Amino acid sequence: MSEVAVTGQRPVPESTTVTDPYWAAARRGELALQRCVECRRFTHPPLDICRHCGSVDRRFERVRGRGRIETFSVVHRTAAPGFDDRVPYVIAWVALDGVPDVRVFGNVLGPRTPQAYIGMPVEVSFEQLDGFGPIPNFRVVEEDR
Repeated sequence: MSEVAVTGQRPVPESTTVTDPYWAAARRGELALQRCVECRRFTHPPLDICRHCGSVDRRFERVRGRGRIETFSVVHRTAAPGFDDRVPYVIAWVALDGVPDVRVFGNVLGPRTPQAYIGMPVEVSFEQLDGFGPIPNFRVVEEDR
């Protein structure tokens, strides 16, 4: 999505002109994805041009942020700075409801995450990252919500 600056703790994303609207939405507590004005398809992570039709006319659109885990990994040991105290943790690609052909990557937070499974329902949850601000991750939700 963007460059990552490594601090003494966890890596911190670097906002760029392409990703600024994504991070601005996160600061408002919203998940917004880039959508092409021409072909109306979503692209994530954000790009300079639409990966589907090549248009440079794109906007960011708020999405609900609910979906299901499509694939994941449970990390038991990490060499990534700032994550040692979080193991085990789950990282996942999430297919969002109502957003075809797009997957969003993030940590899955909450007490049930070690029991993650393909198809597990999740919703966006913003985690405050020191030195940066809120970043979108996901938390497990109950099936009947």
